[in-house]
Amino acid sequence: MADTLADYESVAAAVLPVAVRDFVAGGSGSETTLRLNRATLDSVTLTPRVLAGVAEPDTTCTLLGTDLSMPALVAPMAYQRLLHPEGELLLARASADAGIPYVISTLSSYPLEKIAATGPSWFQLYWLRDRTVVASLVDRAAEAGCGALMVTVDVPVMGRRLRDVRNAFTLPADVAAANLVDMTTEAHVAVPGISAVAAHTTSAFEPAVSWRDLEWLRTATELPLVVKGILDPRDARRAVEAGADGVVVSNHGGRQFDGAPASIDALGPVVDAVGNDCSVLLDSGIRSGLDVVKAVALGASAVLVGRPLLWALAVEAVDEALALLRREVRDAMLLAGCADLAAVAGLTTGRASWPT
Repeated sequence: MADTLADYESVAAAVLPVAVRDFVAGGSGSETTLRLNRATLDSVTLTPRVLAGVAEPDTTCTLLGTDLSMPALVAPMAYQRLLHPEGELLLARASADAGIPYVISTLSSYPLEKIAATGPSWFQLYWLRDRTVVASLVDRAAEAGCGALMVTVDVPVMGRRLRDVRNAFTLPADVAAANLVDMTTEAHVAVPGISAVAAHTTSAFEPAVSWRDLEWLRTATELPLVVKGILDPRDARRAVEAGADGVVVSNHGGRQFDGAPASIDALGPVVDAVGNDCSVLLDSGIRSGLDVVKAVALGASAVLVGRPLLWALAVEAVDEALALLRREVRDAMLLAGCADLAAVAGLTTGRASWPT
């Protein structure tokens, strides 16, 4: 169906309502950071090694106690029933079959327990105004067998996503935040000047979350703790000091602070800041196996893959998409002369010089 992961977007566009397509594709503000993620990843170059004697590269790794068939996880993404009736369940099953963890969103449209039952999963936590609900979600994730807890820290409020505002985007009646059934405000009613989803998160999310909250969270769970939404190396260092086992370098796919640097540009300084004290993952803009290899070469332990898998979900092609991603990782490693991911980390990186 598709020759590259990026191809699924145009295939999905033929079957999705415009408002849903824009909800997935869009960024915040003028979408400067959204575009920058791709432009910067495209500019990264790797210098291949030759005569490496490699016939079949080893793409596997272990991350925070979880075995991965390749250095990738399915990113946490909300309301996947917008794309397909089985939503998170279909993508999570495909993730398990592909041998990579599925990160369950707080705003998933199926309960986290039902998703976690499909295979290896982590749980992504948004910080809510009601700490008792936060504590309940953390306990539920542990009881469901999730392998790690990933707390997102770059959404004190939702970035203003103008596509959603212009579309007066609301959730259909049969799609809701299944993990937050006790929270009364839901994203089904249009609100002037703001998307209904943004109105819902404004009522639910705690804008004044602080380092003290992260320190509390560390005491509240024995699960490996990953902090998602880090761009400044000083914040990465502080997350380690608060007990984080991993950080995700991310600008939320260009959906939060418009004007933030490309995630790939922030990766190296964060890796330098944390050293060997925690794992570093990269999120935002990944569209191919080559992007995965570039991230590993620049110091990432693994990446989160988001939008391409939602497009594939819309056309029931998630198994195909994940198989394509692994093949692209394998091919990029083979062409670069890398027998394993340690060899990828030793590649020389640079930037392409574009014609002017």
